Amino acid sequence: MRILVTGGAGFIGSALVRHLVNDAGAEVLTLDKLTYAGTLTSLRTIEGAANHRFVQADICDGRTVSAVLAEFQPDRIYHLAAESHVDRSLDGPADFIATNIVGTYTLLDCARQYWLGLDGARRDGFRFLHVSTDEVYGSLGADGLFTEATAYDPSSPYSASKAASDHLVTAWQRSYGLPALISNCSNNYGPYHFPEKLIPLIILNALHGEPLPIYGDGANVRDWLYVDDHARALHLIASRGRLGEKYNVGGRNERRNIDVVTAICRILDRVRPRAGGYETLITYVADRPGHDFRYAIDASRLERELGWKAHETFESGIEKTVLWYLENEWWWRPLRDTVYTGTRLGTAAGVA
Repeated sequence: MRILVTGGAGFIGSALVRHLVNDAGAEVLTLDKLTYAGTLTSLRTIEGAANHRFVQADICDGRTVSAVLAEFQPDRIYHLAAESHVDRSLDGPADFIATNIVGTYTLLDCARQYWLGLDGARRDGFRFLHVSTDEVYGSLGADGLFTEATAYDPSSPYSASKAASDHLVTAWQRSYGLPALISNCSNNYGPYHFPEKLIPLIILNALHGEPLPIYGDGANVRDWLYVDDHARALHLIASRGRLGEKYNVGGRNERRNIDVVTAICRILDRVRPRAGGYETLITYVADRPGHDFRYAIDASRLERELGWKAHETFESGIEKTVLWYLENEWWWRPLRDTVYTGTRLGTAAGVA
């Protein structure tokens, strides 16, 4: 099986590529623009693998995408290429519109033309999996869960751009018959997570003795999903999911942001103690504009229809994650020193 993975040098994408190459035995071509958050070091463990290739390209470049499809002849496309950080979307939404909306349209158009050129059996077996986020659903109150039928209600430029891309995929499936599926996941965490996101930011700030910033009062809730569990789910959805359907992927691990931070502090207190403890570094800062209060995923369809279940609890996953960052400074140090130093983003809401 040949699988093209867009965004495969990013956080979730690289976890998926490693799973496909190491565990699924697929022949994989990773296509990635290598923006600030994409790095080939996340694929170092499969460097030189006979069943993996890499192409640096932008999904907005239709000519190059079409050429890659014609040469590689994939049986599936797993689409993960996206700008993904809410705070950056507040400061500069244009990149999110270009990549997440225009890029998805371009990829869909190229994929449709490629798919139409396949013979009967290969055309019937072709799949296009679009990987999205629970943020398209907006914010929950204290109760309830997002289901696949939840109405879209995005709050940020990021989530609005992902909602638009979801709708494009649905339209291409309904209008043109493209054999597509959509997944919507909760917050991912784990190894190779770019340092701007909450969990790696807290770990690395703590190791540097720097403030641990908490938006607002820290009561905002997220459902946390270990990235390797997500990678398994994505390949399963593409392999066995029903065409035209959506599948929510969640870890059933709801935690307040403040509880996530204190859990990291307590692990560090145990494995790398410092005078005064790490919780003394916690600092409350002005809340993010339009900050959704709570996300929580109902993954019943995925669990019931496809038999998926998360292997990691939050406790086991966060322990693995903290230890990975302690043991892999070679990966995060160049990013922390030259790409993102830990400064706050997303403070220029409304500024073009």
